[in-house]
Amino acid sequence: MAEIRTRVTVPLSFPDGYRTSAEVVTFFGLSDGKEHLALKLGEPGPVPLVRPHSECLTGDVFGSERCDCGAQLREAVERIAIEGGYLLYLRQEGRGIGLYAKLDAYALQDSGLDTYEANVALGRGEDERDYTAVAEMLLALGVDEVDLLSNNPDKLARLGVAVRRQVPTGVHLTAANADYLSAKVTHTAHTLDLLSPTAA
Repeated sequence: MAEIRTRVTVPLSFPDGYRTSAEVVTFFGLSDGKEHLALKLGEPGPVPLVRPHSECLTGDVFGSERCDCGAQLREAVERIAIEGGYLLYLRQEGRGIGLYAKLDAYALQDSGLDTYEANVALGRGEDERDYTAVAEMLLALGVDEVDLLSNNPDKLARLGVAVRRQVPTGVHLTAANADYLSAKVTHTAHTLDLLSPTAA
């Protein structure tokens, strides 16, 4: 059973000037042995807003527009800070295949494969992420019911705690990620309205 290891307050700052602070929580006993983090933002209520966010170095750190990860991370931090809840930062880069393999998949996408086909062409699964640690972290935090901030229905199926409602994120559409987002809609039924006039 996972247990809380440490809690430390960390100030957060984003390139657009948004600032807040988070209580960052680490854990003992996560079943996959990885160093996942829970960021407590705002004042969580009985049913907190929660986003499981898989690590994306290119999007989260370098601002790559080949995906929508960085924009979703930025949006999630502010929304959760307002409503109160947790951002669960999961160390599973590239849908679980790792950073180098993700960049190899990018090269295959440049030749015409979509994000899922590229992973398969590398001999990997379409999506090798595992959300077991999400439930373990939440239960260690005393949370057994959440509002889930995600467009991915798979996270609902594999979360392992009660989900009161699914809350969609914004649509962060750019010329560079249009094919990527389209594949997420057609291949894995993400709830993204790519025709929305508010897509940015």
